[in-house]
Amino acid sequence: MDTILAIFTINTDNLPANFQEIIKHEQGMLAQWKSEGIVEHLFLRPTKNGAVIVFKNLDENRAKEMMESLPLYSFMKSIEYLPLLKQY
Repeated sequence: MDTILAIFTINTDNLPANFQEIIKHEQGMLAQWKSEGIVEHLFLRPTKNGAVIVFKNLDENRAKEMMESLPLYSFMKSIEYLPLLKQY
């Protein structure tokens, strides 16, 4: 299993009124994944329209499945997956 970076951008046009509630639910899921050892890091982008999630010990297909389960997934206008091999 490798490390997968998931870099996503959110479509910020026409966000729903309950967007902050969706963000809280998203943060809860990511915190759970971090405690389970699935997510190593979460970096917010300075433009505040996306983030980078560092998945560990997953293959790319599983990372994609996990991304699709996130509350923000329907608002994502682009996602790039970058598989990485850790070098010692």
